Amino acid sequence: MRIAVVGLGGVGGYIAANLAKTSHTIVGFARGEHLSAIQEQGLKVVEETASWHVEIDARALEKAEGYFDVVLFCVKSYDLQESYRAISGHVDSKSILLCFSNGVSHGDELRVLSQSRVLDGCVYILSHIEKPGVIRKKGKVFSAVFGGLEKEAQLLKSVFEEAGLRTKTPEDIQTAIWRKYIFIAAFATLTSYYDKSIGYVCEHYFNEAKEVLGEVASLAYAKGLDIFDEVLKSLEIAKNLPYDASTSMHLDFVNKKRDELETLSGYIVKEAQKLDVKVPIMQKVYKELLTKHKA
Repeated sequence: MRIAVVGLGGVGGYIAANLAKTSHTIVGFARGEHLSAIQEQGLKVVEETASWHVEIDARALEKAEGYFDVVLFCVKSYDLQESYRAISGHVDSKSILLCFSNGVSHGDELRVLSQSRVLDGCVYILSHIEKPGVIRKKGKVFSAVFGGLEKEAQLLKSVFEEAGLRTKTPEDIQTAIWRKYIFIAAFATLTSYYDKSIGYVCEHYFNEAKEVLGEVASLAYAKGLDIFDEVLKSLEIAKNLPYDASTSMHLDFVNKKRDELETLSGYIVKEAQKLDVKVPIMQKVYKELLTKHKA
């Protein structure tokens, strides 16, 4: 199959580098200095126990050619629609689309835009672009979770397994996505607010983190999803991560880049207002982070 990985950042770069080891044809899409470095030197992945290098067909989205059986969107949530439109001429109703961006509504966005077969999913990983052409992955955590269409999910699962990548294909994919979202929304918000790592937040703001996780779980419950058990699980996961691990939104705030505040904090506040769910801490922190934007 021909597989496109749109976005070769911390998530997409790691996935594409592993998929490049398989029998499938992988084309990665990136931009700027990162793209230039990959084209000139290949893509390097640095893990805690080893580092490795692959050659990959990397190009800008406007240089896309041919048909793709599978498209994996690993872009920031605010770039999804534009990315789809750029590659839409290279897919059809038989193509499989899957978005690994942070958030809980990207599958619905793609179904509005496309007649292709859309899977819902999320990915667990701590990784980022260390410098152009280099992806650094922290810790041992990696799991790609997707589902919604059984045949397509199993086909993609076989591709990931060939690459040695851990996958899960749960029957209730929406609950699974919210189980990821509760963690990233809470810790992206708090690491950005306090300008500290996940480890620091757990050590110094444990009760506040627990409260915010509870607020996200309450919103999910109002939407018919029971993930209250994820509050303590998320705290346990956070405590077991490398102390200095942080979130991509926090790094974006630090580097004054465009961020996913609306996806990871604003969505919760606005949906909670619609459903009359109380989220006082998230509301306060979101408001103050918005002020940081304007500063």
